[in-house]
Amino acid sequence: MAETLESRIKLRRLQPADLQAFQAYRRDPEVARFQGWSAQSDAAALAFLDAMAEAPPFPRGSWWQLGVAERASGRLIGDIGVCRDPDGLGVEIGFSLARSAQGQGLAQEALQALFVRLGHLGVQQLRAHTDARNHACIALLRRLGFAETGREWAEYKGERCEELRFERVVGVG
Repeated sequence: MAETLESRIKLRRLQPADLQAFQAYRRDPEVARFQGWSAQSDAAALAFLDAMAEAPPFPRGSWWQLGVAERASGRLIGDIGVCRDPDGLGVEIGFSLARSAQGQGLAQEALQALFVRLGHLGVQQLRAHTDARNHACIALLRRLGFAETGREWAEYKGERCEELRFERVVGVG
């Protein structure tokens, strides 16, 4: 039987019980290398998880994180940030996946499932940006139908780099 969308993963709210798994991948220097976030204390991470557990989903004009969990075990393996435009029509995304879960198509599965949900909310355009050295992310965005729309100089974690911008229409790709 062919695997269906979200068959290996489940998108769900982050929760305080995710603290250990969340901190494990967020403190991994290889996972954090190209991310805008930085590792934080357990107390700060727990406060963040508490906030995300209670926050309304997909708010307009601010970021909301949802968890990516293994369907079978429920164990958190990553998270996706979603920042919906004030008009609700566009979304910027960012994503992180534990190193042990990378290279298996799980991020692609999770993002495809997210895009379906966003389409149901009336979202029409998706945006993402990444460091030009993040080849895995760039390849994934292209596989998902994103097109490069621009480049500019930026700073990631104190290091100057070229940042690539990508866009995609919801429902395409």
